[in-house]
Amino acid sequence: MPVKISDRFVRIFNCNIYIQEAGEQNNPVLLFLHGASFSSQTWRELGSLVFFAERGYRTIAIDLPGYGRSQRLFGRRDDFLEQFLETANISHPVIVSPSMSGNYSLPFLVERPDRLRGYVPVAPVGISQFRKRLEGIEVPTLAIWGEGDRIVSVSQAEIFVDRMTNVRKVILKNAGHACYMKATDAFHRELLQFLETLPRT
Repeated sequence: MPVKISDRFVRIFNCNIYIQEAGEQNNPVLLFLHGASFSSQTWRELGSLVFFAERGYRTIAIDLPGYGRSQRLFGRRDDFLEQFLETANISHPVIVSPSMSGNYSLPFLVERPDRLRGYVPVAPVGISQFRKRLEGIEVPTLAIWGEGDRIVSVSQAEIFVDRMTNVRKVILKNAGHACYMKATDAFHRELLQFLETLPRT
């Protein structure tokens, strides 16, 4: 049977937050965040939700507050993801975090690494301000950059490599800041390979 994508709203801090999801409820969760020019729809259109759902994952793409169909939320960025996971009853996801979404994922990573099965920073913003707090974090991490990124330098990936204990760095050729847009197949391939190294529970 073909994979179906469903959508719904989750109530977080008195705001309606829109998500799209696919895959079986009991499968390991792959949570897609997005950059400032994108939304959950990006991952749907790229085929990422279906691609990974077909390979045994529960895929969830979220419209961050003020983007797509989600209401605007003032403040609370540091604890937004923790509240979202609790409200949506999601346990130990792998978070894919491009660009602007680093404002949400990096605070969560350093505060609650125990809540993550894996972390996939895709040239996220704000890395430098978390440099010291990344020290020694053991969460399995795949740092992905486009070789032509002019917004967040490829050199920033080294902060993850130098500070954390379990990091693999991948640089995608012929791709820029939103490397998953121009190098979608390579992005999916690298992400799937990373996911397959993680325990299923």
